[in-house]
Amino acid sequence: MNPVEPALHGSTASVQSFAVAPGRAGERLDRFLAAESAAAGADLSRTRLKALIEGGHVSVNGVIVTEASFAVRAGQALAVAVPPAAEPIPAGEAIALDIRFEDEHLLVLDKPAGLVVHPGAGHESGTLVNALIAHCGDSLSGIGGVKRPGIVHRLDKDTSGLMVVAKTDRAHQGLARLFADHGRTLPLLREYLAFVWGAPDRAMGLVDAPLGRHPVDREKIAIVAAARGRHAITHWRLLEQLGPEVATVACRLETGRTHQIRVHMASLGWPLLGDPVYGRGFRTKAARLSAEAQAALIALGRQALHARTLGFEHPVTGAALEFESEPPRDMAELQAALRRSA
Repeated sequence: MNPVEPALHGSTASVQSFAVAPGRAGERLDRFLAAESAAAGADLSRTRLKALIEGGHVSVNGVIVTEASFAVRAGQALAVAVPPAAEPIPAGEAIALDIRFEDEHLLVLDKPAGLVVHPGAGHESGTLVNALIAHCGDSLSGIGGVKRPGIVHRLDKDTSGLMVVAKTDRAHQGLARLFADHGRTLPLLREYLAFVWGAPDRAMGLVDAPLGRHPVDREKIAIVAAARGRHAITHWRLLEQLGPEVATVACRLETGRTHQIRVHMASLGWPLLGDPVYGRGFRTKAARLSAEAQAALIALGRQALHARTLGFEHPVTGAALEFESEPPRDMAELQAALRRSA
């Protein structure tokens, strides 16, 4: 421990104070603070608190402690000085968003196809994260000490539909637990609408097949041996057969892996319409569609996949939330053309 520095309790930091009760003696400093912070309704994860401790922002009886494993003793007075959240990188951009629900903790939005979620190589700006930073402004309390939205699940650039985003550390922790559980023991529902090539031979089914990077094409995902892949389960049910070539199916995720629905449906012999990666071998089937349906498929220009249902328990209020999204215009027009041709 070092003598306390005046900067610890500077005017720009918010200070949280805690006292160690006799029954809590011996606990690690980071665990004690995480439990007390959560009980006080503060938005501080254990990871964030560990960083604050190591950064010299925590004092015990007026002396700075920089070891997260420090064992607290009964009667000690603890203070945590939380610096203001750092400004976000990247910068916010005024991009229109379709917000379905928003409160101080989180928001639910309907992402359009073509919008990249995270900045990255080739997409340094114009992303959903840029748009959220601009939309939320000062309502972002800081995920890990930075004013940024907490993304706990993603949609591919060319997949449309519902997403939930955290605005506070507390909501981010709760949503992360929820999505890591994949609906096994916690309430979570994610269902997608997909248009697939072929005629499913049964009303419903599931694919239980681990996914990992393709052994040759590193840009692709493939079904791989369990030892080198991640567990992945997709439940599907037939919604409508649109003639002999195309069907609409609902896919419910029990896990959420990259390209999961696209790979799993292709493994059954029913790849998604418009999928440029996993449906290449089915492009000639488009010639069997009506001229109207062919034109609508060309206009779609992407995989026919839409996240239409999202249901979960609010990680802070406990309220049951469920949202539905109608397919966007390009998918709706393709569906109508397929119905007419069928």
